[in-house]
Amino acid sequence: MRDKHQKTKVLFTPKSRIASVSVALAVAMALPMVAQANESAEVKKLQQQIAELSIAVAEIKQAPTVKTKGGGLEVESQDGKKSFEMGGRFQLDYNIFDGAYNAGNEGKTGSDLFPRRVRTYVQGQVDNWDYKLLLDFSEDKGEITLARLRYKGFENGPTIKLGKIREDISLEALTSSKHITAISRPMLANVMSPYFKYGASAYQYFKSTGLRYAVGAYKGGSFGTNGQDENGDLNLSLTGRFTWSPIHNKGETLHFGVWGSQRDMGGDKLSAKFARGEVRNTNVRLVNYAAGGDTFAVDNMTQFGLEFAGVYGPLSIQAEYAVRDVDAVESINDSSYDGYYVTASYFLTGEHRVYKKRGVFNSPTPIADSGAWEVFARISQFDATSNNQGTETEVLTLGTTYYLNKKIKFMVNYLLSDISGPGAADLVGEITDGKALTARVQYLF
Repeated sequence: MRDKHQKTKVLFTPKSRIASVSVALAVAMALPMVAQANESAEVKKLQQQIAELSIAVAEIKQAPTVKTKGGGLEVESQDGKKSFEMGGRFQLDYNIFDGAYNAGNEGKTGSDLFPRRVRTYVQGQVDNWDYKLLLDFSEDKGEITLARLRYKGFENGPTIKLGKIREDISLEALTSSKHITAISRPMLANVMSPYFKYGASAYQYFKSTGLRYAVGAYKGGSFGTNGQDENGDLNLSLTGRFTWSPIHNKGETLHFGVWGSQRDMGGDKLSAKFARGEVRNTNVRLVNYAAGGDTFAVDNMTQFGLEFAGVYGPLSIQAEYAVRDVDAVESINDSSYDGYYVTASYFLTGEHRVYKKRGVFNSPTPIADSGAWEVFARISQFDATSNNQGTETEVLTLGTTYYLNKKIKFMVNYLLSDISGPGAADLVGEITDGKALTARVQYLF
């Protein structure tokens, strides 16, 4: 039995103490390494998060911009090389007319309310290519007005476009209906221009000199021809336009232009009704070369015209003269028709017409929130007489336009017409003059 006074046995030997100290030292040395490893992992994780955030920010910076001004839609990449746009126009017209405009109803007062244009478009751009598709749904119709593909990649070279495009004929015919001064274009534009036809063209503008040229070839199908001759071969039209704007500053413009068109008619009959008397949906078309006579077959036609426009602040003058020479199948029917117009416009609120490098005009932006007011007068004449048939029509138009903003405007025109020529009696009887009041509300989106 152990003596109670015997000393207790020592639990830690010197060797055990050394081992404990060694373990403690090892742990002490390992702790900073573990901490450093954990810190390194956190740093790497943080660096990865920062990298991912930088990529996200870069993507946001490169994201396309989206605009919805006026009810339309515009999407464009940050570099401007890609874009997509949707929009359109709505034009609602009201006409009241009498006299020669309604000669088929003894010159009594007639009237109409109708959508003149209900158009929507989509257009886009990818690098050097762009496209536009314009559809019209007005007056119970649905048709492709324009279907254009365009290439702009030639350095210091022309722009090429093809599809259903506008022929380069007449300053007024080339100016969009959104921006024309009067509700209806002058007779000259409607007689001479087929507007949109399938074909291809090339054009180029030189900013330093203000020179621009355009040349193109188009499928026939206007003015009476169906676009093919008796053998089923394609009828072609060759058209060119040259313009010069020696002055093209903001609020100050001087424009000169000349254009020409050679048109194969393939022996088809020329349509008798050249144009209305600048009022839509009337009972009678006042410009008629066959009135008092008959239509005739045509081999080809040559058309050419001269353009002038000047803008000096709120005042602008625009004028054109054009001729159509007809080479008939029977030479006895060879004919020549011509016409002109002169328009003077003034902005009471100080705005000015906007000249574009395409050699056309755009509407102004109102200076004040209260909108802009424009007044104008136009004299227009077209002579469609030959031998003992046809009519000569003259129309005076007075009008005013209120631009609420760039999207909405209201127009009112008053027209006086006079019809003469050997075929006038056959077309309108004894009612050789007419009056009309036309109005329009236009909304662009």
